[in-house]
Amino acid sequence: MNLVQIYRCLCDKTRLRILHLLKQGPLCVCHFQDILQLPQVAVSKHLAYLRRTGMVEARRHEQWMIYSLPASPDRELDLQLRCLQDCVQTEPAFRADLRRLKALGPKCNWIPQALDAPPAAKKASDSHCRSARCAA
Repeated sequence: MNLVQIYRCLCDKTRLRILHLLKQGPLCVCHFQDILQLPQVAVSKHLAYLRRTGMVEARRHEQWMIYSLPASPDRELDLQLRCLQDCVQTEPAFRADLRRLKALGPKCNWIPQALDAPPAAKKASDSHCRSARCAA
């Protein structure tokens, strides 16, 4: 990934907010909806763009897609993400996102276990998203 690609991704506030949230840890689409207060279509569009450019990774767990930052990001991406974390500290929207993420905390607890489980265990897992948007 080159610097121009990275900056194209970073020129959208919603994508910046998504990347900032993912710096805190992996999330599923419904969590982004709750935190960003955006419809699923808008969130998915931005996540697809970030995924195509290699700025996020996605893994399926049962019917949920879990998004995270790359385990080994390119040097350029890593530097820009660190800069983002420094720059957004005083931005109200980013601070509000972190408050909503913290409030969702217990609803996100299943994600690390889902990502760590071997594929066979994932299918047998009874963990699920506890977000109101995902509850069936």
